[in-house]
Amino acid sequence: MAAIDAARPGPVPEGSFGGGTGMICYGFKGGNGTASRRVAYGSETYTVGAFLQANFGSRRELTVCGIHVGPWLSADNPTEAAGQRRPPGAGSVIAVIATDAPLLPQQCTALARRVPLGLARTGTTGSHFSGDLFLAFSTANEEAFGSGMGFPDKEAEPGYGELRFIPWNRMDAFYEAVVEEAVLNVLAASRGMTGRDGHRSPGVPIEQLLRLVTESRTRPARTPPPPAPPRPPSAPASVPPTPPPGPA
Repeated sequence: MAAIDAARPGPVPEGSFGGGTGMICYGFKGGNGTASRRVAYGSETYTVGAFLQANFGSRRELTVCGIHVGPWLSADNPTEAAGQRRPPGAGSVIAVIATDAPLLPQQCTALARRVPLGLARTGTTGSHFSGDLFLAFSTANEEAFGSGMGFPDKEAEPGYGELRFIPWNRMDAFYEAVVEEAVLNVLAASRGMTGRDGHRSPGVPIEQLLRLVTESRTRPARTPPPPAPPRPPSAPASVPPTPPPGPA
């Protein structure tokens, strides 16, 4: 009730706020994330927005802008260290998609079913231990599903209700990747946190992540180097990680 009473318009706090405080996303500090798009439709413009609470994904899976960066961000990963009871990638994700576009209930269902596609663009394959909840709603046609006010006039013509909706073959623009950006905003907004009993969740190293993505986009794809030759037991192998390949 306190949360409802405190609700107000404007930007939603991202990162470790409210229910997002204890969340972990790809082995980094998780939490709340939002994103939105304006969709032109003839002479009209509609908005599709996403609110997401990210508590899912293993560090090795993380993909940003099509670049598989997770293996190169493997340092400082206490939440997936040896001896942890929680399997990597376990957790949950909650996503709510809202729009003012006039949609049928079945179209809202179709919108919610596209959420996993946006999540997959960030690398996750959907852990068995991840409990997921996706909802979508439209604020249009506010009175179309009402029961009417008062008793009907028996002497008047009964008439019809009116409902306007986007044709199914025009829905693609409303499906585009809002959810992917919301996940990335979770990681960008969250800061490292130490909780009960010293449990620590690091924040994503933004500068390193940006460098990996930028370098991978400006450098042609490279073939991984051959395995290092065997070394004597007294000289353990030390092979630096190769940069991530650029997009195919």
